[in-house]
Amino acid sequence: MKLKFPSPYTVLMLVIALAAVATWLLPAGTYHTINYNAGEEIFELNSPDGIQKLEATEQTLQDLNINIELEKFKSGAITRSVSVPGTYETIESDPQGIIDVFMAPILGMYDVIDIILLVLMIGGFIGVFNHSGALDEGIAFLAGKLEEREVILIIIVAVLMAIGGSTYGMAEETLAFYPLLVPVFLAAGYDRLVPLAVIVIGSHLGVMASTTNPFSTIIASDIAGIDWTVGLSSRLGMLFIGITASLIYINRYAKKVKSNASFSLLKGDSENDNPFSVVKIDRSISTLPLKTILLLTLFGGTFGVMIYGVAILGWWLAEMTTLFLISSILMGFLLRINERDFIREFVDGAKDLLGVCFIIGIARGVTVIMNAGSISDTILFNAVELVEGTSGFVFLPALLLVYFVLGFFISSTSGLAVVSMPIMSSLSQMIGVPIEEIINAYQFGMGLMLFVSPTALILPSLAMVNVNYNTWLKFIWPLMLILAGIAIGILWLGLMF
Repeated sequence: MKLKFPSPYTVLMLVIALAAVATWLLPAGTYHTINYNAGEEIFELNSPDGIQKLEATEQTLQDLNINIELEKFKSGAITRSVSVPGTYETIESDPQGIIDVFMAPILGMYDVIDIILLVLMIGGFIGVFNHSGALDEGIAFLAGKLEEREVILIIIVAVLMAIGGSTYGMAEETLAFYPLLVPVFLAAGYDRLVPLAVIVIGSHLGVMASTTNPFSTIIASDIAGIDWTVGLSSRLGMLFIGITASLIYINRYAKKVKSNASFSLLKGDSENDNPFSVVKIDRSISTLPLKTILLLTLFGGTFGVMIYGVAILGWWLAEMTTLFLISSILMGFLLRINERDFIREFVDGAKDLLGVCFIIGIARGVTVIMNAGSISDTILFNAVELVEGTSGFVFLPALLLVYFVLGFFISSTSGLAVVSMPIMSSLSQMIGVPIEEIINAYQFGMGLMLFVSPTALILPSLAMVNVNYNTWLKFIWPLMLILAGIAIGILWLGLMF
């Protein structure tokens, strides 16, 4: 009997179980943290002994070795609790048991209910749209226009995703693009790995080389006490060289698959079913009916409004979820379907993405276990000890590796910055490494882990296109080695110049 790689649900439950085992093996520990109480205009220093109130002054921050301007706290630029360097201490252990392991996914779903609602609403929106049949006509029309020039589609989408990731940290929003893009790429003769790679690699590379991303570059720079523009040239270099290398890599695979389907890594996959509607291509379609044009405009316009809202208007999950609900209703009016049919199509579409929602919730359960067992700070403390005292040329690649590992345990870019940057940046003068290169090592290491971390968005993304995790690992690991080499080279150049 041939052994099969476990499903994403099993993978995540195994990770939760391993995290629980770690709470028995590792000592519980914590750094003291500080946060700003805007109501009382004071700092609150949190430690195992309780909460101590401190004056909200620059002197207080200096005494705590925190290189953050006071105004960053008062303006609301930093809202999370910030770790205080040199304050790690062990605390009473709280090992997580079997009941905690099974409760973790449930508590995780409570934590990410906003993301789950967005995914369900996207599913409903897609369900109503598929009822129209406009997708088949639109893709057939596009396929005819792009015939023999489909590579343009790969380049455009990947670059746009990279820009979104680099500028505003595009992450959960990418889940909305699979129903839109996968049928287009399949119609062009590619397999499902190609649109998956374009979306995941494009957006994650953008986050890895963040330029104006407030959840990564800006918050990390603020906490390290430098302007976010310092070190920007290195990140731009990573973005340009990285996306060029990635496009060559994706195009090489896509070209092989298009010329001979036997080259597909999905060949022989027992789960090789297309999760989206199979589109019958009629390349003779040269014009589209007015109703189809209106439906496609509403469909594509919804994603355009979403991007504008997030990037310009400061929207987040609640606003995006509402947008897809409103667009679903507008589409129902355009289709002139009755209320019962609308509800049926909407609910059926939401059901199609229910598995993705479970994966998102279960993944958050890993964080729940680690926080309950108080081992996240212990892992960070030991990571710092590992790289402390090395030369700059050894320190930066080692720090990149440390952040790669830490990214597995703390899958939030802003969360990892707040927890680690006060401690890591304090090593700058001791080792003789510019602070901006520490920030770049954080971004590059964390960004690499996003490509494969089961606790991040990769498993929900794989579930969207029905691709196994082990198949994705086979596809992505050579590119990760290439990107890691580029990242280390850029870090060394930053150290020398």
